[in-house]
Amino acid sequence: MHVTLDGTVRELRTVWLEDGMVKLIDQRYLPFDLRIYEAKNAEDVAVAIEDMVVRGAPAIGATAAYGMAQAGLQGLDLKAVGDRFRKTRPTGQDLFVAIDYMTKASANGTDLVAAADRYAQEDIDRCRNIGKRGAKLIRNGTRILTHCNAGALAAVDYGTVMAPMRAAKEQGRRFFVYVDETRPRLQGARLTSWELLQEGIDHAIITDGAAGHFLGRGEVDLVLVGADRIAANGDTANKIGTYGKAVVARENDVPFYVAAPTSTIDFTLATGAKIPIEERSPQEVLHLDGQPIAPKESPARNPAFDVTPAKYITGIITEFGIRKPSQLGLLNKPAAPRKKGTAKKSR
Repeated sequence: MHVTLDGTVRELRTVWLEDGMVKLIDQRYLPFDLRIYEAKNAEDVAVAIEDMVVRGAPAIGATAAYGMAQAGLQGLDLKAVGDRFRKTRPTGQDLFVAIDYMTKASANGTDLVAAADRYAQEDIDRCRNIGKRGAKLIRNGTRILTHCNAGALAAVDYGTVMAPMRAAKEQGRRFFVYVDETRPRLQGARLTSWELLQEGIDHAIITDGAAGHFLGRGEVDLVLVGADRIAANGDTANKIGTYGKAVVARENDVPFYVAAPTSTIDFTLATGAKIPIEERSPQEVLHLDGQPIAPKESPARNPAFDVTPAKYITGIITEFGIRKPSQLGLLNKPAAPRKKGTAKKSR
C-alpha cells in the first residue's frame, strides 16, 4: 500500500519477513504514528496477533504463515508453534487456513520462507480479484456504509472491502463512504479513514449508532463489510455491530454485501451458530485511550464479533465473483478434470 507520513510516501505491506524477523505495521498507533513491530520469535508473533498489532482475518493468516517460516529457520517445533498460534484469536478462519498451509508445506519438504511468501502473494491476488469483481457495484455517486476496517491493513495488501473501492476509483468513479467508528477499538475511525485518505476517497466518520439514521433517511445506497469467518450456508461473522447494520439495511431495502476471499469460508461449519466468538477484555469497553470512561465498579461484556444470518446478505464478493449465500457450496467443489487430449478453449 502507498502510505504518506510526514510528507514521505512509502510502499509497505502489512506483514513481511526480513532479516529473520516478522515485521508488521503496528496498527495500534495509527493514524498518528507509523511504527514497525519486529517479532524476533514465535511468541512475539503470537503476542502481536493477540494484542492487535495486526488484525483482520487475511492479515492474521499471513502473519501466522510468516511466523511459522521464522520458526522453521530457528529450528523450532512447528507443531508446537502452530498450536500456540491457534490459541491467539479463535474467530477468524484465515489463521487456521494459514497454519494448515504451512504445516503441509513443511511435511512436503517445501522451503518455508518461499511458502509463506507464496501464501502472502496469493492473498494479494485474491484481494485484487475481489476488487475487479466488486467494482461494478459502485457507480458514480454511490454512497457506501462500512463497518470496521477491511482495507489493506486487514490483509497483506489491497484489502477486501477496500478492493472494490480502489478498483472503482481507478476506473474514474466518484463515490462517498460513511465510516462507522467501530467501538470499542475504533478501527473505522482510526484505520479505515486513514486508508481512505491515502486513496483520496471522499468519506465521513460517523458514530456506530448513527448508521441507522443515514440508512433510514435514504442516504446510503450500499452496505459493504468484511468477514472473519463465513459458514457453509453464508452466515457471516464480522466485527461486533455488523448484524445490526444488516437488519436495518434490509428494513430500508439497502443492499448488504460481504467482501471476503474463499480462504475465509469454513465449509466444515453448516451454520454460523457454530462459529466461535472471541470475547475480549472488558477494559476495551471501560477505557478509551487508557482513560476510564465508566464507573470502576461497573462490569462490561466485550464480544469482538457477531454473526449476520445469511438471509440478510445480498451477496458475497469473492475472488471468483459475487455469489448469493446459497451458492457458496459451488466454490467448495473441485473443477472437473479435462479429458486427456482435450485443450482448454480460449476466450
